[in-house]
Amino acid sequence: QVQLVESEGGLAQAGGSIGVSCAASVSIFSFDRMAWYRQVQGKQRELAASMTSSGSRMYADSVKGRFTISRDNAKNTVYLRMTNLKPEDTAVYYCNAQSGLYNYWGQGTQVTVSS
Repeated sequence: QVQLVESEGGLAQAGGSIGVSCAASVSIFSFDRMAWYRQVQGKQRELAASMTSSGSRMYADSVKGRFTISRDNAKNTVYLRMTNLKPEDTAVYYCNAQSGLYNYWGQGTQVTVSS
């Protein structure tokens, strides 16, 4: 079964930066799209950033200009660089991979931003 293993998120002050990674147990070329979702406590999970196999990137308006999704195919790893963090970025961040009808999820990692 496909596994997605996320690194620890951590703590940051407003205006700071955090990077998280998602390592897949198979080649990320196996997937049509990889993405980062986030879920604020008590809120619905939302798509923050995505990247297709062709390299097209998409960002939610709330993170555009501050977050960057990237990948390292040799390491089967997708990254999310979060800069100029805001308290409202506090959430559990989930790595996601899609291939056709198949959908895989990382375990989630906590990112906390203090004011």
